[in-house]
Formats: sequence, C-alpha cells, structure tokens
Amino acid sequence: MISDTGISGFFFGIINELVRQFEITFIVSSRYKLFISGFRNTMVIAVFALIVGVTIGVIVAVIKVYNYRTGRLKLLNQIAVLYTTVFRGTPIVVQLMIWYYLILISIHNAVIVAIIGFGLNSGAYVAEIVRAGIMSIDKGQSEAGRSLGLTESMTMRHIVLPQAIKNTLPALFNEFITLLKETSVAGYITVIELTKAADLVRSRTLQPFFSLISVAIVYLILVVGLTALQGKLERRLQKSDRR
Repeated sequence: MISDTGISGFFFGIINELVRQFEITFIVSSRYKLFISGFRNTMVIAVFALIVGVTIGVIVAVIKVYNYRTGRLKLLNQIAVLYTTVFRGTPIVVQLMIWYYLILISIHNAVIVAIIGFGLNSGAYVAEIVRAGIMSIDKGQSEAGRSLGLTESMTMRHIVLPQAIKNTLPALFNEFITLLKETSVAGYITVIELTKAADLVRSRTLQPFFSLISVAIVYLILVVGLTALQGKLERRLQKSDRR
C-alpha cells in the first residue's frame, strides 16, 4: 500500500513541476511580453481585416446583385466572380505567402500584409453572405423606393442594404470568429501573433504544456465571448422584428 506521505509527496512533486514550467514559460526572460505582443497582433489583424473584408464584400455583393437584376456592369461582375472564385478556392496560407513573398515585397511590415491578405480573403466570403442577404429582401422594397422617387443606388443604400446587413449580422459574426482563428497561420509570413508566440516560447524552453494550453484557452475565451455577444444581438434583433 502507498502511504499518505507518499501520495502527498507525489502530488507536491506534480505541483512543483507545474510551477517550474509556468515560471519558465512566462516569467523567465519576461516571456509573457511575447504572449502579450502576439495577442495584440492577433486582435489588430482580425479587427482591421474584418473592416477590409466587410467593405470589399459589400461592394462585390452589390455589383453581383445589380448585374443579376439589370444585366449591367458585366465586366465588373466578371471581375467580382473571378475574385470570389480565386480567394474562396485557394488556401489562406498560400494567399498570405503570395502577398508577402511575391506581390507586396516592398511592404516590410508583415502585420500590414497580413491585414491585406486576410481582409481580401474574408471579403470573398462576406460578399456571398451579403449577396444572399440582399437577395432575401423582397423586391417590393426596391419597387417602393423607386415609387418614392429614389434612384437605384439610393434605394440600395437607404432601404435594401440596411435590411440585408441586419439579416446577415449573425453570419458576419461567424465570419469574424472564423477570421480570428485563421490568424493563427500568420506566422507563416513572420508575424508574431498569439500562436507563433507560443511556438517560439515552446521551442526556446522545450516546455510545450503552458505555452500551447494558454493559447488554446485564450482563443476559447474569445470565441465563447463573441458567441455570447452574437446570441445577445440576435435576441435584440428578434425583439425589434416583433415590434
């Protein structure tokens, strides 16, 4: 039989080892600063890439819908179709490396390149989300706007798009969550984001437990928080619809 002293010694040994690994991972050489810097880069890339993606996505969606309904803007529509096909059909890692090593080689700030790369990739997905949202709006809304003397662009801007964006907000939240997690591959172009920071600490300390688990927990907290915010927003939208 194992004595109580042996059991307590075993658990104290585990605790001491965990404390030692924690100190090596975060305290020694102030390695926690690397994690903070990585977290900051992750959030900067995700937020600004979403802004770029939504802006491009809305423009592309409007072009596609306008061409579908009127037959105009054929050249722009072909460019929009090519854009969504290419960016949705190739891996984001490959796109990032093409931007960094081939196209935007004059930009020496990898974070900016990452924002552009992720933003353009996200825009292709946002475009389809917004396009579906616009197509879900009854044509009578557009006809009502035209009957009030509004032009097609004014009707789209003031009547159709606000309703479409409202309907697509849950899907846009999901896109942001996906984008946030995808930033973990930005390390391929030398960006020290959260995952890259953890990998650097792991390689220097040879202690993978806290570096990897802590990053997983941070991503989990962010995603759970955004999901809760999304649910709250959806409930408010449902209440406003009932009114």
